Amino acid sequence: MSGELEQRVVELEMRLAFQDQLLSELNEALTALRLETAGQTELLKRVLEDLKLTRGDVPGDPSQEPLPPHY
Repeated sequence: MSGELEQRVVELEMRLAFQDQLLSELNEALTALRLETAGQTELLKRVLEDLKLTRGDVPGDPSQEPLPPHY
């Protein structure tokens, strides 16, 4: 019985070690994704700000433009 119990304990220790390793890898992946998302969010903010600045230079909807003076 002692050998069987020892084998079960060893198996449980191996499973625990595997789960610890997997949890660590998942944590690293999540951290990388959060950093990537933060970078993309910052890039999107800059693009939107640039768009707001340049939008004044681009004509809008032609139906909203005033008629030329000769009409």
